Amino acid sequence: MGLERGRRASLAITFNFVALTFAVSAVTTSYWCEGTRKVAKPFCTGPPAKAKQWFCIRFNSTNMNDSRQVQYIFETGEEKFLLKKFHAGIFFTCEQASDMKGYDCRRFADVAPEHEKGVLWLCVVAESLYLSLLFIGGCMMILEQCPCFSIMNKLKLSAFAAMLTALSGLCGMVAHMMFTTAFHLAVSLGPVDWRPKSWDYSWSYALAWCSFGTCMGSAVTALNRYTKTIVEFKYKRRNIEKSLMVKEKMMEMDLPEPMWDMYLTAVAEAPTELLINGHKPSTGEPCVDEEDGRSQRHGEAYC
Repeated sequence: MGLERGRRASLAITFNFVALTFAVSAVTTSYWCEGTRKVAKPFCTGPPAKAKQWFCIRFNSTNMNDSRQVQYIFETGEEKFLLKKFHAGIFFTCEQASDMKGYDCRRFADVAPEHEKGVLWLCVVAESLYLSLLFIGGCMMILEQCPCFSIMNKLKLSAFAAMLTALSGLCGMVAHMMFTTAFHLAVSLGPVDWRPKSWDYSWSYALAWCSFGTCMGSAVTALNRYTKTIVEFKYKRRNIEKSLMVKEKMMEMDLPEPMWDMYLTAVAEAPTELLINGHKPSTGEPCVDEEDGRSQRHGEAYC
């Protein structure tokens, strides 16, 4: 039984560590959402290149000051526009540069609607609480394994760790939902030079929800281990109290010492069976009277 409890404790700690790793990785990256933006191609600058520069528009002549020449471009229709990739997270949003080499980043708070920034700050606060409570719960789970604590202190640590881990999971769920709301508001009401043409959730968003799932798994495992230990203690205490009551009655009856030793031996060798509502489960066989060997059919009683 102790080995099983040790395995449950190790499983809860593992879930907590995985959840914390996923959460930190998701918060520190900016790939919660990604997509494309449709923007007009800028005019090319500098001397003409040998290869055609598809990310900008170049006139037929490099002499822009000669008014006698007719300036025209070859791009028509959709060729005048460019699809830039972008990705956004809780703290930053990045978009491909004009020359399509690298990314230009800015704070996500700068693109959020001015009157809706409270949703984003609520997301940041909830995410901070999620990481803090998850870390504290993991530390308490590790501290519980220290052999210097008594069994009751370990149970208290296990209960607090399960409670803090479950509370951190709720904060994480609120944080993820608040970011989803803030991003939707930015897409609808944000600056025109940022609004995407198409977008979808990315791997950081999936990582955040995986962190929430493993966090709740850690809380459930820790709480299950705590409740199972409490049930075992109550069952053993009930058996001890029952044995002490029988001992007290036998001492009142002034039974000889060999009779008491025989009872202790029988109790020690008896297999441990869980009781249902305080009674031994029925085996489906009729009870037999030990004195006359006849079956007790009264009321269809079964052992």
